[in-house]
Amino acid sequence: MIDYQSLRFGYKRHADQDAAAPAHHPVVIVGAGPVGLTLAIDLALRQVPVVLLDNDNTLSSGSRAICFAKRTLEVFDRLGCGDRMVDKGVSWNVGKVFFHDEQVFRFDLLPEPGHERPAFINLQQYYVEGYLVERAATLPLIDLRWNSKVTGIEQRGEDGAVLTVETPEGNYQLQAGYVAACDGSRSNLRQLLGQEAKGRVFRDRFLIADITMDAQLPTERRFWFDPSFHPGQSVLLHKQADGMWRVDFQLGWDADPAEERKPENIMPRVRALLDSIGFEGVQFQIGWASVYTFACQRMERFRHGRVLFAGDSAHGVSPFGARGANSGVQDADNLAWKLAAVVQGQAPDALLDSYASEREFAADENIRNSTRATDFITPKSEVSRLFRDAVLELTKRHAFARTLVNSGRLSVATVLRDSPLNTADADAFAGAMVPGAAAADAPVVRADGTAGWLLRECHVAQFTALVFGQGEAAERSLQALKDCDFALHVVRVEGATADAELAARRYDAQPGTVYLLRPDQHVCARWRQPTAQHIRAALNRALAKA
Repeated sequence: MIDYQSLRFGYKRHADQDAAAPAHHPVVIVGAGPVGLTLAIDLALRQVPVVLLDNDNTLSSGSRAICFAKRTLEVFDRLGCGDRMVDKGVSWNVGKVFFHDEQVFRFDLLPEPGHERPAFINLQQYYVEGYLVERAATLPLIDLRWNSKVTGIEQRGEDGAVLTVETPEGNYQLQAGYVAACDGSRSNLRQLLGQEAKGRVFRDRFLIADITMDAQLPTERRFWFDPSFHPGQSVLLHKQADGMWRVDFQLGWDADPAEERKPENIMPRVRALLDSIGFEGVQFQIGWASVYTFACQRMERFRHGRVLFAGDSAHGVSPFGARGANSGVQDADNLAWKLAAVVQGQAPDALLDSYASEREFAADENIRNSTRATDFITPKSEVSRLFRDAVLELTKRHAFARTLVNSGRLSVATVLRDSPLNTADADAFAGAMVPGAAAADAPVVRADGTAGWLLRECHVAQFTALVFGQGEAAERSLQALKDCDFALHVVRVEGATADAELAARRYDAQPGTVYLLRPDQHVCARWRQPTAQHIRAALNRALAKA
């Protein structure tokens, strides 16, 4: 088994370093974490060559981001590495909330059948990065350069930007049509451009400990408020791959990070937790530990000329709700198809403005939910604590109170309702699949009679049209799609099977209903019976041509 935490990637001198003038590349990505790697793979699959720069030569250490949501797994499926992550990770849908030592409620994040992926998997970030690096290595259009730190940037309008890159063998320059800044919460590019992220810093400290043990606990998320083994604070327990468990202990603002990281101080905390849940004799080992504080903040704008910010470089949230890495991967999912369309001349540069507006909206939603969760988990006044505790007491008997417990509100894909790329409904529809929503998965039967999944049938790089049902109405819709003179990938969802009926219910579809999906699988238009003119107009709008 590969030890992804110990991997070191060698520095290789590149011919660009000897060029008389800065070599030009259509896209340069700075930062080879989960966001930068996702973006690079996505662009390469769309036939856009990418230079990916990272200032280090290793993957992340420790578990860090571990909860990867259903929507993020669907993105990884499209990139060709989802199966590997799900096979390695720990799948879960169920969470339990405890007040003191009593369970006050249980939630299921995916209670309905008919989905290929679970609500979440838990997988250490170094595995995610390692699998993405290995996937990138199979794509010749990705030029991944380790030990390459960007130390300068000069924007030159329509000519893009010139980057100064520091390497072990000296500095050189690169010219980029577009630059994607995916270089994390301490973004060097953000500083070089004189930008900052603004928001709220939370005055609290948390200890993360990765422990390995042989304990047969259910695969679920457990969250304690004010337990007897850690009074006055909160604790979170998650199972990971390789028999490893992640524990988060709230410490309070006055805790000494250096002291709290010492094994002799971590061991009693973990021992008390295990004893309280019936594992008095279970032995454990500490694999990694860190003490952190956090902030909910973002840049005012995610686009600055030819530089586009994504992931933690653009926005940050607390770890409660698993919104950090998931929202970053979804940034990359949003940006890749737009960059490809602009670079390849299929759309105007203005399409990239929609990346900024859509993902700024998503960041605001994530920050709002993250802030609420953090305020609930870490009350900063006696009044707030009394309110929090009263709500927790009520959750045992009253469903309305459970909606106020933010520890159960985890990452979901943002519905981009007000996107300028959406075409407004002309027909009446019910359900969640509104323009701007991420397409819902469902089981389908392929044309050859084999079973499949709806999102797997969508094209990896093109707009996809879902056509529901059979008969004359469906045939008229298919003809309209042919007559629109655009290279669309068409998926028929038909038949009298229970699977086809489930898909139709999720999309409130009738025979002839058409859903137009963007390359990132967000709905951009839908009709009961479209014409070729309707479809062309929606595509022009989705490509910022209208």
